[in-house]
Amino acid sequence: MKKRKLSNSELARLSPQEFKDADKLRITLVLDNVRSAHNVGSAFRTSDAFRIEKIMLCGISSTPPSAEIHKTALGAEDSMDWEYFEKTEDAISVLHEEHYRTVAIEQAENSIALNDFIPDKTRKYALVFGNEVKGIQQNIVDMCRDCVEIPQFGVKHSLNVSVSIGIVLWHFAAGINYKL
Repeated sequence: MKKRKLSNSELARLSPQEFKDADKLRITLVLDNVRSAHNVGSAFRTSDAFRIEKIMLCGISSTPPSAEIHKTALGAEDSMDWEYFEKTEDAISVLHEEHYRTVAIEQAENSIALNDFIPDKTRKYALVFGNEVKGIQQNIVDMCRDCVEIPQFGVKHSLNVSVSIGIVLWHFAAGINYKL
């Protein structure tokens, strides 16, 4: 069977306003001191692709407008809702008040393998991702309800944060059988 690549016009993408008005996957992304604006831009683009609620940018994480964010976000910084918090602790506290289940995506003692974590359709989730070198601050891991780890089998002990975001968002979207 022949497979013809679809053109952009055939993809039936939403307009920015339609995106703002559309139902969202009940997930908020929290970036804890992500130092690369390109990784932040990638987080925006991936978050838009999975139509999540919003992104919380914390600490040294870059914020729009930014040419570096735009380079990888390709405009998703305009469609995605986002907030900035100087301290990640404040973002986590707000999420707890709003009854989000906070999940640190980190390699830690007693973490749950991503493939063993089954998202609950009835819950709102906040997924926390950390700095490219240091990961999530320990006090932030301590504040989170769960800690989930992406199983890895090679020599390197980590993935780029933007890759991790894509893997985890896909897992959550597939796990709750999210249909757009």
